Amino acid sequence: MNPEDKHFVIAIDGPAGAGKSTVAKIVAKRLNFLYVDTGAMYRALTLKALKQNIDFHNPQALIEMAKDTTIELIQNGDSYRVLLDGQDVSNEIRTEQVSTNSHFVASIHEIRQLLWDIQRSYRKNHDIVMEGRDIGSKVFPDAQLKIYLDASVQERAKRRYLQLKQQGIEEDIEKLQREIEIRDQRDKNREIAPLKKLDDAVVIDTTFMTIEQVVSAIIDLYKEKTGKV
Repeated sequence: MNPEDKHFVIAIDGPAGAGKSTVAKIVAKRLNFLYVDTGAMYRALTLKALKQNIDFHNPQALIEMAKDTTIELIQNGDSYRVLLDGQDVSNEIRTEQVSTNSHFVASIHEIRQLLWDIQRSYRKNHDIVMEGRDIGSKVFPDAQLKIYLDASVQERAKRRYLQLKQQGIEEDIEKLQREIEIRDQRDKNREIAPLKKLDDAVVIDTTFMTIEQVVSAIIDLYKEKTGKV
């Protein structure tokens, strides 16, 4: 048996706005696992492409850029930082411009393979909670616990609206809903690692659940799997 097989992986997949990041961070903290936000990696590459004015319709240029990039995820207590070539870009990668263009980077197979290797490497030294779109299907098909977090489009748009409002940004909730619907279709229908509910994943609909209820449900599933109390 591979030494890394001993490390436990909780793979959390699901559409945008289902609460993956929030829930995964809390679950990781409660279980003393490493939290890994794979979306941050794609966002970091998107940010670099924007800064270097690389054409998003030029896959080869994006691949060469990705090969020459260092991405580090640094977790220190409640602090979670994303370093791009040594620079902290934790806030910069959350802009709407990055969100809108990240699918160009995420749809390139060679780039996904580069990041899959990085993502898998975390298991060598840590039990991990990893969230994204393809964790259970591509990154860790052998994950001991697979979760698919979902929520209605209306609820996800409402959450995004409130999140932006907290940042002082006023946005039309119907526009946000349309954008989420478009993103869902793109994620589910892309050729490379599409978002899908796996047969061996536990589906949790968070529409009418609090964050604490979702966290508790996942930790209960972990305890069932491991026999730990």
